Amino acid sequence: MRTSSCRVILVCIAVLASGLFTARQMQAAQAAPDAAEHILIDAKAKSTPFPHFWEQTFGSGRAILSLRESYRNDLRTVKQATDFKSVRFHGILMDEVGLYDPDRKTQNPGLAAQAANDASAYNFSYVDQIYDGLLALGVRPFVELSFMPRKMASDPAALHAFWYKQNVSPPKDYAAWDAMISAFASHLIARYGIEEVAAWKFEVWNEPNIDFWAGNPKQATYFELYDHTAQALKMVSNRIQVGGPATAQAAWVTPFLAHAKASHVPVDFVSTHVYANDTADNVLGTSESIPRETMVWRAVQNVHQQILHSPYPEIPLIFSEYNASYANEPNVTDSIFLGPWLANNIRLCDGLTESMAYWAFSDVFEEQGVVRTPFYGGFGLLAADSIPKPSLNIFRLLHQLGDHRLPLTSESALATTLPGGGLALALWNYAPPDGEGPAYTAPGKSAAPEKTIEMTLLNVPENASVEIFRVDQDHGNVLKAFDAMGRPAASLTQAQIASLRLAGAMAPAEHTHLVHGKLRISMPQHGLALVKVGRVP
Repeated sequence: MRTSSCRVILVCIAVLASGLFTARQMQAAQAAPDAAEHILIDAKAKSTPFPHFWEQTFGSGRAILSLRESYRNDLRTVKQATDFKSVRFHGILMDEVGLYDPDRKTQNPGLAAQAANDASAYNFSYVDQIYDGLLALGVRPFVELSFMPRKMASDPAALHAFWYKQNVSPPKDYAAWDAMISAFASHLIARYGIEEVAAWKFEVWNEPNIDFWAGNPKQATYFELYDHTAQALKMVSNRIQVGGPATAQAAWVTPFLAHAKASHVPVDFVSTHVYANDTADNVLGTSESIPRETMVWRAVQNVHQQILHSPYPEIPLIFSEYNASYANEPNVTDSIFLGPWLANNIRLCDGLTESMAYWAFSDVFEEQGVVRTPFYGGFGLLAADSIPKPSLNIFRLLHQLGDHRLPLTSESALATTLPGGGLALALWNYAPPDGEGPAYTAPGKSAAPEKTIEMTLLNVPENASVEIFRVDQDHGNVLKAFDAMGRPAASLTQAQIASLRLAGAMAPAEHTHLVHGKLRISMPQHGLALVKVGRVP
């Protein structure tokens, strides 16, 4: 390129002037690499379908939280940003939802006459409010069937460490469990219709391979739970979609599918989970050191291969929970780091899975207790008080990618075509987080250099219009404003909340145009850019 040639000439002149320039030095100067990455994009190259698998489903805090105004406000915001289709949460069967109580008819002596004619152990009042609220906003439930009602639990003391202390034991009576699952499914079909409910996914439990399941031995007792649940659902309607094993660390998929085949148990999809800071020994059974950048992809790729070699090689794979960290790491889940991390995972996981459910859409969330500060490394796209994090803008930006992908050799870019013409390109500058762990580390001197990408675009007008959207340290990054406030640990004032909401908004687009079919863009460390190029002729 012309700028590189100029640099080489200037270096040569300077060294010649000093009388020290040799033929070997001249050759080295001429071979000096251009600092920019060069990408060739042909708008008419053969494309492949690019369904937005990363934004079909989101996780969230447990079921009962969906009745809060703050939860539903955040749901509206993320729906508008991504048009996601379903939400998955824990705890629809928990006592706080009020579904199951075999002693309900005797709880109020004043209603004895009514109770005598109502022997039902089930109360669907909150279930209906929860699901009605989702559907009214255009979001379907991804139904995780958990956790155990206290009066059905084989061990009432088997409580998980989460703040809301859910019971994780198997049922003491599988006949009662089967009846409850059948009643639950029958009620949903009666209320919403089979056409609607048949579009939902029903997932049996959550992460039974770790401390969310107290059955012993874990795998055999989970398979028993799955068998009863799947058969109870299918007895109500064969059109209900049921799957599992919903494991942590991408575990049990091979034995789960082998069991389903051998036992003639229905299974419509495989679901499992992974986080980018899971370890290779837990996920892959190896001693590798896999960076956060590629761990999710390695897990997805591994399970994809397991399915191909299973009795169900075409069964859909759903990663119903994933994120860059399972811990509360502010420099990961609250920060701009997620932009390049997410974009790169999309690049790598495309074609390997039907959907991946980011955990979670909102910090209306209480697993570790009531939120004390808006930026503690929560999983959501919106912090407490509906303050948008960089991750919301990242998802908003990547939502603008098209639905067909063009071939590229770059590891820092995605190229897609837009309906009706035009291109949408994602470009990024990945680097590890500024600091790891629960303590926030303010961005210091950049550990990675600014990245420049120079694109040559074929089969587009040479001076086509260009829009550039950015998320980086200075664009769509509320943490910059929070740092300027001194990161207050106490409750925020209404004025501070309003200020942070404004600071977290998506930055306006930059407008430019191609120059002779070329475009050069620079991004700082952790920067992500979405580039829209005008209509293709």
